[in-house]
Amino acid sequence: MSAAPYRFSLEDADDRILAGRAADGDTRAFEVLARRYGPLLRAYARRILGSNDEVDDVVQETLITAWRDLPSLNDGSVVKSWLMRIVSHKSIDRIRARKNHLDVDDVDAAQPDRLSPHAISEATSLHEAVSQALATLPLDQQRCWVLREVGEHSYDEIAEQMGIPASTVRGLLSRARRNLMTEMEAWR
Repeated sequence: MSAAPYRFSLEDADDRILAGRAADGDTRAFEVLARRYGPLLRAYARRILGSNDEVDDVVQETLITAWRDLPSLNDGSVVKSWLMRIVSHKSIDRIRARKNHLDVDDVDAAQPDRLSPHAISEATSLHEAVSQALATLPLDQQRCWVLREVGEHSYDEIAEQMGIPASTVRGLLSRARRNLMTEMEAWR
């Protein structure tokens, strides 16, 4: 009785293997990485940008840059934090290029049909309050908080991405959380 041959699936491959193959020009391996981390890149870009209008463009620019620069990535196992660093820089570049006014159309509030108008109003109010509270934080505190709470990065990953010690990350997160709690008191 012979065993069925094992078929290797790119979907099951770890980041190091995918990054290596993509760096060698394997578009299928890069597509797997893009599918694997695309939702996280979108969520992180949305949090930094504060709206949905530019998210797709920023994620696309991130993936184009990643495809171009992937051969220079020395350790494929850090591809997730590397992609997050790229999307962070691309998002911040977009913010810097913006005009100093907000367009009413930039506000994108989720409106699930199954929720009551009261629940929708409350969720919208909370989202606006958190966004406003985040906007009052220094940029390093904002980035640390978003990477930890939205991107679910470890302290070490955040430290590596921001180029600071993990102890500084802990301090920034502690201050960010304390400042957010203070800012959010009125919302309660």
